[in-house]
Amino acid sequence: MSDLEQPPPAAAPMGAGSVRAWTAPEPGRLMGRGHPAGDFLEAYEWELLDEAPGLLRLSCHLPAHVRNPRGQLFGGFTPTYVDMVALQTVRAGRRQEWSAGPRNWLATTNMRIDYFEPILGPRFEIESRLEKARGRTRFVSTRFLQDGEMAVYALTTMREVAVDRPLGDA
Repeated sequence: MSDLEQPPPAAAPMGAGSVRAWTAPEPGRLMGRGHPAGDFLEAYEWELLDEAPGLLRLSCHLPAHVRNPRGQLFGGFTPTYVDMVALQTVRAGRRQEWSAGPRNWLATTNMRIDYFEPILGPRFEIESRLEKARGRTRFVSTRFLQDGEMAVYALTTMREVAVDRPLGDA
């Protein structure tokens, strides 16, 4: 059987390093090392400016590997920032509840992003707010600010699902 005929590998369960990255960051940080997407964005370096239930304010740096040829945040990486921050916003102000690991999974079901100004770095701020929680649905707004000017506005809809639910089940 050729490599092309091989079935895809089973999804790996969320490892202890990923859980720890989300639930036990250093003081003043949103998350620690160990989460693949977070590590790519160097989220372990983001400064947590404010956290309250359903609210986050962050100061982020702009790593060289997420810049386009003009030195700006490449637009294709913006949704990764939005998704990471929106997921954390739902849990903001409730870290103790998550210290033993997540009891549910948040699946992003919709995301809309409007770009107004380029993100140039070296630092920019992200403000994110849980706008609505109803049943298992969460709706989050996220703003990126470059030098105090709104540069990106995003809306993310997520749905809570049980962590023991098989992947792909409705």
